[in-house]
Amino acid sequence: MTEKQEQNYLELSGLQREISLLVSISALVEWDQRCYMPPGGSEHRAAQTEYLAGRIHAKATSPRIGDLLNELEATRFDDKRDPRAVNIREWRREYDLRTKLPQEFVEELSRTTSLAQDAWVAARRNKDFPAFKPWLEKITELKKQEADYYGWTVEPYDALLDSYEPGAKASEIAVVLEGLRDQLVPLLQAIQGSPRKPQVSILHRDFPEEAQEAFVKRVAAAIGYNFDRGRLDQTTHPFCTSIGPNDVRITTRFIRNHVNAAFFGVLHEAGHGLYQQNLPPQHAYTPMAEAVSLGIHESQSRMWENAVGRSLAFWKFWFPEAQKAFTALKNVKLDEFVFAINAVEPSFIRVEADETTYNLHILLRFELERAMVKGDLKPSDVPGAWNEKVKAYFGLTVPDDAQGCLQDIHWSSGYIGYFPTYSLGNLNAAQFFAKAQEDLGDLEAMFEKGEFSPLLEWLKKNIHQHGKRYLSAELTKVVTGKPLESKPLIDCLKRKASLWYGV
Repeated sequence: MTEKQEQNYLELSGLQREISLLVSISALVEWDQRCYMPPGGSEHRAAQTEYLAGRIHAKATSPRIGDLLNELEATRFDDKRDPRAVNIREWRREYDLRTKLPQEFVEELSRTTSLAQDAWVAARRNKDFPAFKPWLEKITELKKQEADYYGWTVEPYDALLDSYEPGAKASEIAVVLEGLRDQLVPLLQAIQGSPRKPQVSILHRDFPEEAQEAFVKRVAAAIGYNFDRGRLDQTTHPFCTSIGPNDVRITTRFIRNHVNAAFFGVLHEAGHGLYQQNLPPQHAYTPMAEAVSLGIHESQSRMWENAVGRSLAFWKFWFPEAQKAFTALKNVKLDEFVFAINAVEPSFIRVEADETTYNLHILLRFELERAMVKGDLKPSDVPGAWNEKVKAYFGLTVPDDAQGCLQDIHWSSGYIGYFPTYSLGNLNAAQFFAKAQEDLGDLEAMFEKGEFSPLLEWLKKNIHQHGKRYLSAELTKVVTGKPLESKPLIDCLKRKASLWYGV
């Protein structure tokens, strides 16, 4: 870089740092809303989030940023993976997207989703879809407008999906999810035909919430989540949020007679937290210290939740500690418990679904929200369409909307286009884990001894440290030597089916 280019880069970095600080304040405000804000604060909180969204948008679309990017894009870098080149590339992408959205629209969307989240909480609690319907209608229309502002060629859903998984297309996602369905349905049928049945009632005994919280905190810390730079709180729908480089927070919900909900919820969110806590600090406030995509982010959460947390090796170390923590497990055998947490059974709730059926939950949501954005499905018809798909995919009759179309927070938050990243995360998680095992040796032997740092260090080196250096598809190939494929995930699920169900 010339001296002038260096000055321009420093100026642009300073402007982007201001934007990042405002975004972090917005994240803190949202975290408070979902964890601690009294119900009566909804209107004022909506005004706050609307104001912040407007300020962020105004700063992020400043013509000065465009001028600096124009000047810096003429810079010649010997390596396109140079952190400065990566930052300029990603700042350009973000600037081009933001400048397509009118500020009034950004503020309206922010205010609407802030109010809608509180409306969703009440509707879910009361099993009352009609109370949430007007909000879903308004959000769907706003997201259609957003897609039009961004621009699209084949279908508007592509523009929304791109926000979470850059470059992905709905038609490609459909092929992936339908391909998984075609492999998972026969496996599910074989499992259902097995005479072996887990004692899932083990998981529905009395597990005091205080004991659950103490235990999950111990486990999260053991796998590497740093509570000096994070915290655990309760909320309606679990999430992880990054307030700043040294402030990454996770949340869960405790159900006294269902230990799975909090335990695997915390492992999942801690996986997100580990990614955020181990992004390169020297690049703070730049894309080089941001996650590649939500598909890669979900790979981290699903890996710790499933590949690690549901393994027999993991529980050979932790089960004696769990028995000390919970009298309900006193007379339970290790194999009985691990079989129970690996039970494969069609169910209503996505976040509590087993690994084999989980992607069918994603396919259902993808198909519905894609149809809503296309205009082929009215929001008012969502409960009926949802219930029909649950019957078709799982053979279940939905008892109420809280266990049906109201169970996820995503639509109330405006996160239409997010759901497919969970399945991309499952695929990446299996492929990354297989490569880690190839590089590190016997991971199960390490887990049995309570050694989780080798896997975390491998993830730091191969994924976390890169920030946005690579696009998601590139990163998968760089790390594993292969493009993203379904074989590692299907192989993993078949191994578990053989171990536990004998099929």
